[in-house]
Amino acid sequence: MRSEETAFVGGPLDGRVLPVLLGATGRPPKTYEVPVPREDGEGTATVHVYRLEPAGTTQRLGLPRGWRYVYDPEGLPRGGPKWPWRRRRP
Repeated sequence: MRSEETAFVGGPLDGRVLPVLLGATGRPPKTYEVPVPREDGEGTATVHVYRLEPAGTTQRLGLPRGWRYVYDPEGLPRGGPKWPWRRRRP
């Protein structure tokens, strides 16, 4: 699989550039989750969520020119599949 060097802005990974695996379309995933274990080793780890944004755009067509992840402090980690046929009906 291919990977791309992607910049991170804000949060615990601020200023770092890490290789991120690309999907079948050549684009990184929409969210990137970083689990950070607790210092005491008990309980669940804290999960920091980053959202994908274009790093810049081309002048003529407005196409994205690379990607970056921006820290989302209120972001919720994935909770599983969100398929419409699995929703509860009122």
